[in-house]
Amino acid sequence: MRSIALLLLVTGGLIFTAGLILFFFEKIPWLGNLPGDIHIEGKKFSFHFPLMTCILLSVLITILINIIMKFLEK
Repeated sequence: MRSIALLLLVTGGLIFTAGLILFFFEKIPWLGNLPGDIHIEGKKFSFHFPLMTCILLSVLITILINIIMKFLEK
């Protein structure tokens, strides 16, 4: 039970830190504008799906979670 509590605290801290970064740096220049992000503009609509940004963030979060889990196993 103690490891779950620690994991929740670390996860909450990471979410808080990410929120502070996004709050103080309103627009991160490369976030959402990577090669591979889909952006379609029509006459009356525009569609933007940051595919490569989602993949990059997923990989980074997975690596971070794996590192945290390694430390919790000891």
